[in-house]
Amino acid sequence: MGAESYTGRINRKLSKKLRIVEVAAGRERADLVLKNATYVNVFSNELCTGDIAVAEGLIVGMGSYSGETEVDAAGRIVLPGFIDAHIHLESAMVSPAQFAKAVLPHGTTTVVTDPHEIANVMGTDGIEYMLQATEDLPVDVRFMLPSCVPATPMDESGAVLDYRSIDSFYDHPRVQGLAEMMNYPGVIGADPQVIEKIVAAQAHHKKIDGHAPGLVGGDLNAYMAAGVYSDHECSDLADALAKLRMGQFIMIREGTAAHNLQALLPLLTPQYADRCMFCCDDKHPSDLLEKGHIDYIVREAIRRGVDPIVAVKTACHHAARYFLLNNRGAISPGYLADFVVIDNFESFRIEKVFKKGVEMYDGYTVRDFAPPEIDPDLVRRAHDTFHLAQLRAEDFAEARPRGIIGMVPGEIVTEDKGYAQGIDTSRDILKIAVVERHKNTRHTGIGYLQGYGLERGAVATSVSHDSHNIIVVGANEEDMAAAVNRVAANRGGIVVMEGGRCLGEVVLAIGGLMSDGALEDVNRDLESAKDAAFRLGVSREIDPFMTLSFMSLPVIPTLRLTTRGVIDVLKQQYI
Repeated sequence: MGAESYTGRINRKLSKKLRIVEVAAGRERADLVLKNATYVNVFSNELCTGDIAVAEGLIVGMGSYSGETEVDAAGRIVLPGFIDAHIHLESAMVSPAQFAKAVLPHGTTTVVTDPHEIANVMGTDGIEYMLQATEDLPVDVRFMLPSCVPATPMDESGAVLDYRSIDSFYDHPRVQGLAEMMNYPGVIGADPQVIEKIVAAQAHHKKIDGHAPGLVGGDLNAYMAAGVYSDHECSDLADALAKLRMGQFIMIREGTAAHNLQALLPLLTPQYADRCMFCCDDKHPSDLLEKGHIDYIVREAIRRGVDPIVAVKTACHHAARYFLLNNRGAISPGYLADFVVIDNFESFRIEKVFKKGVEMYDGYTVRDFAPPEIDPDLVRRAHDTFHLAQLRAEDFAEARPRGIIGMVPGEIVTEDKGYAQGIDTSRDILKIAVVERHKNTRHTGIGYLQGYGLERGAVATSVSHDSHNIIVVGANEEDMAAAVNRVAANRGGIVVMEGGRCLGEVVLAIGGLMSDGALEDVNRDLESAKDAAFRLGVSREIDPFMTLSFMSLPVIPTLRLTTRGVIDVLKQQYI
């Protein structure tokens, strides 16, 4: 039976390959032909012209062809489909199917995702959920396995994943490697439990991505010698050049939380660009709807003087080579028929998007597609991730001074602002707490926050990097308790509360991170909740929820808050 099945597969592949050759040679009609196309040749760095023929989902030839379907591309420019080199799909706050629907009009045909957000909530079930939720989507979703769950041993997440936990996933055909190694102190310090994750990935001949802002000298040497090949955390040119010169690939990040394109524009030259890729890291609904995705980065790069062909190659070809996606990132025979039709380089308006030769976006609407089927037990598990008792105002009481986390305008780093013994809105000193929600430990870390601006009420969210407990900030303990309880009752999301009344909320019932609804609906609720937060005094210079979500990430200096209290990140000590 097995031999027959194998023979059958070989025969089917042979039949398909024979037809590909027949079409390429001009002896059979193609499935699709883009006639009179001007396309970016990523190999010769020039614009070429000719028909682009497609058969069996592949580009089979350029020249002169006829096809069952012919599209006149005269006066347009055809580009390879875009690749996001590093993104957390969960940041879009919608299901992977809704994410695909959102990015297709922006020319994205492949993304490389790190599911560490949902893995911090659900462990390996979270990885499996995302693999199933992305199967056969019209955007190809490739995976890097989470390397740091939790981000540090001082955090308290829903799971702890060592190398044995994730090892079997390397056999999945869409897994490319080990995701951002945030625990760079563990790598540099030769922590065996950290290094063994790298060794295991290398044993499977997989890539290892980095996350090491500002690393230099011997520390950078040690990090790279361990086998870390890339970095997406470069926010200034000196840092990026130091890593590039040592051989790392630089992912130029332009997302919702971090904007590094302007600082790293000098890399987008013939001297350096082949070591660069574009990525978003995190992309909120409003950004996807109002700005775009990888197309936005390309458009901005060109507007700021980058050669269009360099910008396009950085958006597709370089990532394809880095991740060994050898049939993507080019318009050439044998490559997937993933391509984007734009009007010109100046306005860079996307008119059509094709995935494996099928038109998925016609300039107005996205072609319908069925979302993948997910194991019902995984669906149930993903919608049941809150395990905590009802909280009262007394649960946020403090018996001693607590550290003040000082926000820095325009940054996600913080400052040590000393101690406080109570809320003082006249000095913008608010109470902040992180409530453990995975295992009902009743652990609640309490501190103070300065720079947020809230004058009344409370704001709470279960999007709380990276362990995704519930983080809440408030001008009084009663509203803090009410906000946390509402988040838990909703099975996740964002809540703005005043006087016990919910002024705005976003329900994120998938792991407390993603909505079952449409992107437009989530964005509407999100913007309404933002307005409510601003009315309560939150500074309009910040994103009320994204800013809050990073206050619990214990790998970014200087002070953060975990379920056990305020932590000095540099010293890795509670204060």
